[in-house]
Amino acid sequence: MLASMAGLSQASLTQPSYNQSDIRMNQIQVVGTHNSYHREINITTERAAFEEFHDNEKNLYYSHTDLDIQLEHQSVRSLELDLHSDVEGGLYANPLLWKMANLTNDTIPFHDPNMTKPGLKVFHVTDGDPHSVCHTFLECLWQLKGWSDNHPNHLPILIDLELKMEAPACGKGGICADEALHWTLPRLLNVDSEIRSILPASKLIVPDDVRHGNLTLEQSVLQHGWPTLASARGKFMFFFDNEPDSGPPALYAGPGHESLQNRTVFTNGVEGQPDAAFIKKNDPTDTVELQRLVRKGYIIRTRADIPLDTVLARDTTMRELAFESAAQIVSTDYPAYGMSSRWDWDYAVRLPGGAVARCNPISAPEWCDDGALE
Repeated sequence: MLASMAGLSQASLTQPSYNQSDIRMNQIQVVGTHNSYHREINITTERAAFEEFHDNEKNLYYSHTDLDIQLEHQSVRSLELDLHSDVEGGLYANPLLWKMANLTNDTIPFHDPNMTKPGLKVFHVTDGDPHSVCHTFLECLWQLKGWSDNHPNHLPILIDLELKMEAPACGKGGICADEALHWTLPRLLNVDSEIRSILPASKLIVPDDVRHGNLTLEQSVLQHGWPTLASARGKFMFFFDNEPDSGPPALYAGPGHESLQNRTVFTNGVEGQPDAAFIKKNDPTDTVELQRLVRKGYIIRTRADIPLDTVLARDTTMRELAFESAAQIVSTDYPAYGMSSRWDWDYAVRLPGGAVARCNPISAPEWCDDGALE
């Protein structure tokens, strides 16, 4: 009896000790929202002009709630914001859509004095889709910081930043400014400046935090891994999702910054390049390829649906492939039930039990516990 108990005691001493705090950022899977800021146009005053402006307007008929509400009540742990440069201020304060709809100062849908001030603006389409839960980047950042301060142990929140480059109504009375079409390096560095003006270093995960010694950023994440959840809780990580050949990423990761040294935002990298750590793969169809990238150590973002096509088709194939791909971020426009019900179909993208995260099916160790993540 004593010998048996001694044997059990000895066995327990040699049992491997698993610490959930050792789980890494890339070893979980979360749901994020696509165009997280987006609010649908006013159906009464803007719809006719809106349908004249857009060729496929039905895919823009969706709305998200405030960013902090998505984090608090919809189990969202990744967000997307579209950024428009506005160095002087006022460039986007009077979109052509409102002129087409014959709106006056008394009938326009919103008055935000910050739209006339210098600083990055947040909305979807220049001149044609201006509504947002936060019209400026600073306003969005304040929402995020306020929620984070009240939930200091939250999982790291990954923020997708799309740098918009468009002037679709140029020549039709809309904006034609170069600033709407091109991002110079000073304009890109304004993104860094605005982030750091609201979020202290203690709330950020930046490339310098991940890179090791003389290794490139890519070598660092593939050889040494990402920060642990324990060290990343309460923090935000930002990444540009623009295609690597679109211009801005090359400027941002230019000479002396190939591994994003002294930068605040990660880029949408190309495998084999020094800045490759995050990779966007919006189409989850090739699950084998996405799983390969996850196994190597990259953080991957994919999408589960395309509004409104997915809902009208009543097809969940894209959603199932997105989760199967093991991409760490599965992005959707429907993070909660009820959002698609106006189209007579109950569809949502959620983890089992409405959890905010689960152990990644490809990259997490076997002993990872879903319930211990957050």
